[in-house]
Amino acid sequence: MSIAPLPHVMIEPLVRMALLEDLGRAGDISTNAIVPADARAETALVARQPGVVAGLDFALLAFRLCDQAIEATVENPDGSRVAPGERIATIRGPARGMLTAERTALNFLCHLSGVASATAAVVDAIRGHRARVTCTRKTMPGLRAAQKYAVRLGGGSNHRFGLDDAVLIKDNHIAIAGSIRAAVERARASVGHLVKIELEVDTIAQLKDALALRIDAVLLDNMTLEELREAVALVDGRAITEASGRINLATAPAVAATGVDLLSIGWLTHSATVLDIGLDYAG
Repeated sequence: MSIAPLPHVMIEPLVRMALLEDLGRAGDISTNAIVPADARAETALVARQPGVVAGLDFALLAFRLCDQAIEATVENPDGSRVAPGERIATIRGPARGMLTAERTALNFLCHLSGVASATAAVVDAIRGHRARVTCTRKTMPGLRAAQKYAVRLGGGSNHRFGLDDAVLIKDNHIAIAGSIRAAVERARASVGHLVKIELEVDTIAQLKDALALRIDAVLLDNMTLEELREAVALVDGRAITEASGRINLATAPAVAATGVDLLSIGWLTHSATVLDIGLDYAG
């Protein structure tokens, strides 16, 4: 499935802000002192680990914002799976702008490729099961849209983008409302007909209470594999089932095998390791 890139208007403020943070008050004093103003160079963005490319538009925009004369040839666009040594893009143009943009470009590209690669690893691990991998709101401030885009490139799906997307009734909501029924009924009375309601449960007893109400999805939090299997059987297709809590690459296949619809994994965005990509001088 082709994943549409993020619009320029969404990524430009992020890249511009990152460049301004790096340039500080005096610009790139290292490059300006060493590299002649008329120097030109050719470099390549090269993968040093296997993984999935994400964030290339961010990287290329960083180069262009530093010097509009910089041009790029893309060999492996976002969503591509690359091997160590494989070229992602070739960058040509004024050397000063290229070197000034290097770190910002790589920060975006390496981080977002890391998110996509981590997602792809889990997706590959549960292949053959019907479950899908989904992310959470545990994202870096300001980077939610970018990180969720990277999750999609890795083959995953997106949970809520914000608190206004859908209702997710969690344990503290229930505690303050007084009961599951009170929380669900208040939510249903307050939101529009297009807004879905998901309820978090951590016991089978809570799930039974939830199924007596009109909900669209259940978040099965920190349940054992046996409890997940029982929960899926109880739900019997009446709501979307989402498993959550300490799911990792090793445990994901067993969780998926319980029959749940979704595996909700926060570390894909808040703790994914960057994909090692370098900017290599080519001439």
